[in-house]
Amino acid sequence: MKRDSRLSGVLHVLLHMAEQDGPVTSEVLAKAMDTNPVVIRRTMAGLRKQGYVRSEKGHGGGWTLAADLSKVTLRDIYAALGSPALLAIGHRTESPGCLVEQAVNAALCQAFEDAEKQLLSRLGEVTLAMLSADLHARLVARGESRSLEEHVHAS
Repeated sequence: MKRDSRLSGVLHVLLHMAEQDGPVTSEVLAKAMDTNPVVIRRTMAGLRKQGYVRSEKGHGGGWTLAADLSKVTLRDIYAALGSPALLAIGHRTESPGCLVEQAVNAALCQAFEDAEKQLLSRLGEVTLAMLSADLHARLVARGESRSLEEHVHAS
């Protein structure tokens, strides 16, 4: 089963944007993510609707952050993406007639619910500012300070 990497991808894009002084085009962000600019625009539209980013049209336009990184959590971004499924595992049959499978489903349901609650709780504790601080600590540890353009071309 293919994993949904939209949350990871959009966090990557948001950290790139946080490093920029001005708007970043969908084309530049798409290069950083090795995807199509249309995918970036579609994803960013949901974030714009929630007030996390804004877009500017025309020459010199692009995407900019519209929210304080210290006030936006990973859970906020996850919700802005439409709350995609967190777990890639599930039941063999959703409504089984077999009593054995009913017992298995009941046990798994509770485990899945507990895991999702814990994961959502953790996502709610981590802010974009915390991710940015971690990025800067990693850059210092490496002795680097590359711009988005340099990162795109070096990747």
